[in-house]
Amino acid sequence: MSKFTIHSIDTAPSLSKSLLESAKRSLGFIPNLIAVMAESPATLESYQTLTQLFDNTSFTHTERQLILLSISRYRHCCYCLAAHSSLAKVLKVSNEIIDAVYYNQTLSDKKLEALRTFTRSVLKANGWVDQKSLTAFYQAGYNQQQMLEVILGVSFKTLSNFINQINDTPIDREFLSGLPENKITSCCNESA
Repeated sequence: MSKFTIHSIDTAPSLSKSLLESAKRSLGFIPNLIAVMAESPATLESYQTLTQLFDNTSFTHTERQLILLSISRYRHCCYCLAAHSSLAKVLKVSNEIIDAVYYNQTLSDKKLEALRTFTRSVLKANGWVDQKSLTAFYQAGYNQQQMLEVILGVSFKTLSNFINQINDTPIDREFLSGLPENKITSCCNESA
């Protein structure tokens, strides 16, 4: 059950109203996570800004969603897994990639697997990534800019993952079909 108010445009603090309106225009609805963040206009604005910045990185749609799914899976954030799985499907990311992240399986595409592995390495090491992990990432065809952009993704997802974990944000019906085989809650109980 949600511990925070899931705000509407009418109930949100005044500085959050235009941010909620923007989300509704962009997505067609106000996701529960955004509605919860509206309690703090600065948090909501930061999240929306980080979203835009991450969308402008050098990664493809597929690579960005792979990073965000990998972070959410590692952190057992069911809400973000459902949301990004749904978004990934809209962006035509293959089910193989979505399923592999969800089930913690190796991707057949070696470059994408290097990205998934590196993202998980950043999380596991709390940023203290070893040279072997960096070398494998660079040898797969990525560069220093993209290493920094993975860290941006980790920063961006940390905000939403932590809020969802503290709040137990209910998954929006628009995202219910996002997880493989509609496994909504089992992701929170499985090891990453």
